[in-house]
Amino acid sequence: MKPAPFDYYAPTSVEEALATLQNLGYDGKVLAGGQSLIPAMNFRMARPAALVDLNKVKELFYIKPTDDGGLAIGTMTRDSLVEKDPLVAERFPIVPFVVKHIAHPQIRNRGTFGGAIAHADPAAQIPALSVALKARFLVRKQGGERWVNAEDFFMGPFMTVLAPEEMLAEVVLPPMAKGSGASYQQVSRQKGGYAQAAVISVVVVDENKRCKDARVVLFSVGETPILSQAASKILVGNVPTAEAIAEVAEKISKDEVDPGTDIHGTAEYRRHLVKVLVRRGLTEAFERAK
Repeated sequence: MKPAPFDYYAPTSVEEALATLQNLGYDGKVLAGGQSLIPAMNFRMARPAALVDLNKVKELFYIKPTDDGGLAIGTMTRDSLVEKDPLVAERFPIVPFVVKHIAHPQIRNRGTFGGAIAHADPAAQIPALSVALKARFLVRKQGGERWVNAEDFFMGPFMTVLAPEEMLAEVVLPPMAKGSGASYQQVSRQKGGYAQAAVISVVVVDENKRCKDARVVLFSVGETPILSQAASKILVGNVPTAEAIAEVAEKISKDEVDPGTDIHGTAEYRRHLVKVLVRRGLTEAFERAK
């Protein structure tokens, strides 16, 4: 199929892009990598009146270290660059491991780190990863900007707090704490396919091997990335025993996810996957933290 008719704009600077979005209002839609938006337009699931293509805005392509040991990633930075960047691997080894599970290399060569976040697909890896790592987003509009925490950014399937005249400009990952460990677990029907259920676990332990922090984020089992409340409630302040991890897995699978049923699996099957993946993920994350 072909997309519905639309106007096309290709700004070459952030200021020009923001001015264009301001003028277009609800008619405008940002085009970043386009690996999700263009197929949706071809199937007429998305019908923007105008596209604002950011691929010529070179100032949005970067990976920079922050003074505190974190990273700042421009919204147009290609997934494949994030996957292969040595500084990313050094400071956040979980990031390239998760990114390499996104579709196939051809998709990652065009897809963008910020574009995936702004698109807010509930089955996508990078939105969930940003929540797990406590990312902060720089949101800009003509004449102003604001910062938004990742866990406050996603409102529903393909819905975010971005206003029509705003765009996501930068993703900042704060440094991982001493004693951190992380794990990524997913089940998909084929390599490169969407996950039927997936879990990102990031934990911190103290010198006595007690849990100081536990962030378990699930996706493909709800309308947005789901940050577990049970994980921190049960684990923080305690030694992460196999029994405690099993309790977390049981609690999350029963009370904190809302999977759907489709031709690929039932809701009950996905709840079972969640329980298994949470247990595996937390066990691996704590082992790496030690």
